[in-house]
Amino acid sequence: MNTTIRALMGACALSALATTALAETTITVATVNNGDMIRMQGLMDDFYAQHPDIKVDWVTMEENVLRQKVTTDIATKGGQYDVMTIGTYEAPIWGKQGWLLPLEFDAAYDVDDLLPAIRGGLTVDGKLYAAPFYGESSMIMYRTDLMEAAGMTMPDMPTWDDVKAAAAAMTDRDNEIYGICLRGKAGWGENAAFLSAMANSYGARWFDMDWTPQFDGAAWKETLTDYLEMMNAYGPPGASNNGFNENLALFQQGHCGMWIDATVAASFVTNPEDSTVADRVGFAMAPNKAGVEKHANWLWAWNLAIPAGTQKADAAKTFVEWATSKDYTALVAEKEGWANVPPGTRTSLYENPEYAKVPFAAMTLASINAADPTNPTVDPVPYVGVQFVAIPEFQGIGTAVGQQFSAALAGTTSADDALAAAQALTLREMKKAGYIK
Repeated sequence: MNTTIRALMGACALSALATTALAETTITVATVNNGDMIRMQGLMDDFYAQHPDIKVDWVTMEENVLRQKVTTDIATKGGQYDVMTIGTYEAPIWGKQGWLLPLEFDAAYDVDDLLPAIRGGLTVDGKLYAAPFYGESSMIMYRTDLMEAAGMTMPDMPTWDDVKAAAAAMTDRDNEIYGICLRGKAGWGENAAFLSAMANSYGARWFDMDWTPQFDGAAWKETLTDYLEMMNAYGPPGASNNGFNENLALFQQGHCGMWIDATVAASFVTNPEDSTVADRVGFAMAPNKAGVEKHANWLWAWNLAIPAGTQKADAAKTFVEWATSKDYTALVAEKEGWANVPPGTRTSLYENPEYAKVPFAAMTLASINAADPTNPTVDPVPYVGVQFVAIPEFQGIGTAVGQQFSAALAGTTSADDALAAAQALTLREMKKAGYIK
């Protein structure tokens, strides 16, 4: 081979390398700092092996911060993110506003396998605007050893009276064991979410059919009063600062007798690598108040969506399809075990005999199926949503109301004053938005 040919071949090789480098696409993914999302970041070698031309930059944030950042970015067309982790609240609203790209996947993805309750919440006019990474309801996670020591048994379908009695029996402040851990951190997706679901089970609602706020009613007063009494008597200190992650850590470290929160937490509290009480956890349906048909279980999914302004839609879609596919579920099962796969999104998962062996699988599915976002309360309401109200204004209103409830838990205001402030600010904002004349 002469020198000229070698030179030409070398030039071609360099050109090919340059072309490959230019073809590589980097997408930015904004996500929440929950355990399932962190786990996905550790499994990216599988994605890169299949798609060497795509790289992913992660921006991982605490829940309240994530919501604020992605909302600001998409509303202002900031273009910081190519994939956003958003909830069941945002997906239909943003899809309807044209802020998200509709998602169409290959037949192998099997959209029809998505659980109807989860898929329905992400669909507008027959188009899917976000792909669910995991779905959840809420349920009771409790210490079986502490219940046994107290001489009590947790019913599968407990009432709030059962919960109060169990919380009292399990509390041992001298040993830093608190009978009940509940969200107290302010935020529409933090304490306002929990208290909205709890209020449903007391017969309360955010609005009547004329969009008039209902915080001045007896049902909301009973809800907030009982919550505060339980948390003050049986909850951990500093509870007004505790959201999902803080309560998860408390439970895993053996400080909670009960925790009522997202079903997705079950895999973390039963994982012996992370939880000191992994072999002593039981599960029950979120409670209801005796005589009230609604339980305090919500419906939610963390989803991956593509903002309409991205310049990298194809690469973003490729990533979303991989991260929410059946193959990803199989990958997690292989690497981490069936108990750690993202739950609550696909019918096929709950038909899998291996997953059926997971101790919380059946209760998770029952809780998801029991939540009805189109009929979330005892009395009729003009809105959709169990632990939120699916209107654009709710994000601001819900956080402001959550701040009042958190202040009541911290002891800086009373339950009556918190509810009066919630009523006044919600009424003001609903009038401003034109719902009420």
